[in-house]
Amino acid sequence: MEFLKQHLQSTTNRLVAAIVLTHIVISALFAGAPSGLELYAYNNQQFRAWQLLSYMFLHADWWHLGLNMLALWSFGRVLEQAWGGQRLLVFFLVCGVGAALAHLAVTQYEYAALASQLMAAGMNDLDLARVTVEGLDISSQFAGVGSDDLRELWAVSNTPAVGASGSVYGVLVAFALLFPAFKIMLIFLPVPISARYFVPVLLLIDLTAGLTGISIFGYNVAHFAHLGGALAGFLLVMFWLRGRR
Repeated sequence: MEFLKQHLQSTTNRLVAAIVLTHIVISALFAGAPSGLELYAYNNQQFRAWQLLSYMFLHADWWHLGLNMLALWSFGRVLEQAWGGQRLLVFFLVCGVGAALAHLAVTQYEYAALASQLMAAGMNDLDLARVTVEGLDISSQFAGVGSDDLRELWAVSNTPAVGASGSVYGVLVAFALLFPAFKIMLIFLPVPISARYFVPVLLLIDLTAGLTGISIFGYNVAHFAHLGGALAGFLLVMFWLRGRR
């Protein structure tokens, strides 16, 4: 008990513990079913304002959770020593909200582009609502409308985002800004890489994947949420550094 109490004095450790515990509880209670804490698209009837915060405490699976928590624990502890626990927590949450806003903006753009294309083929707002809410395949009623387009429209509106990845990307950016010469050793690449190079390359990979749809991270990854969290982290660190000067 004393060992646990000692380790939970760290904000980083408490944050990791809270996220892991949330994953266990949500998995037990909902068993993969929607909990209402995921981040839904703005045009989805299940969207709620609190999801801007709650989504970052959920994860798709243990692999997703493990990677995020390993990165948060590894780099968050160093930032906590430099900033203190309260500032780290604020930073983590701000980056998560920034990632959520970026994700919502991109999904809204994708929905608008698809909707415009489908309406040009003869569909109206009611038809689009039927597809996005009920998942109906009504392509046979309209020339030039394919089932793939309708499935994509439904997926854009109904696929929720979960995970602390956006916040973790913000943490990585902050680490690279404050400790650019620090060498990072990756499991799959046993060559030390300076943070000043590792983080930009990681962001470039995410940007390329987001623009092309070709991702080395797997299917259904919110790349622009990662970039949104990174941008929020960059801006917040710059603001704090400017205030200190």
